[in-house]
Amino acid sequence: MLLLNIEYIPGKRIEALGMVKGSVVQCKNFGKDFMAGMKTLVGGEIEGYTEMLNEARQIATKRMVDEAIAMEADAVIAIRYASASIMQSAAEICAYGTAVRVIGEA
Repeated sequence: MLLLNIEYIPGKRIEALGMVKGSVVQCKNFGKDFMAGMKTLVGGEIEGYTEMLNEARQIATKRMVDEAIAMEADAVIAIRYASASIMQSAAEICAYGTAVRVIGEA
């Protein structure tokens, strides 16, 4: 599945099939959350949260792609990500874009 954050596929004519999305709400376990809290005292990257968000983006992207496959799409264009804090140490990640089918050369 071709995934692009631009609104076209270079050199191709496409047919829009519709919006597809995937989302996940994810949190870290208490031990990692406690250590992240301690990290805020000294500064620097909170690696546990970076890992959590990377994993959440991968899950959301896969769910979006699964929706596109169900629509028999060749690609998803105009992909965007959004995030929101649901509660302390939990975040929602949403991936969305437009499922398209390639219908010929431009």
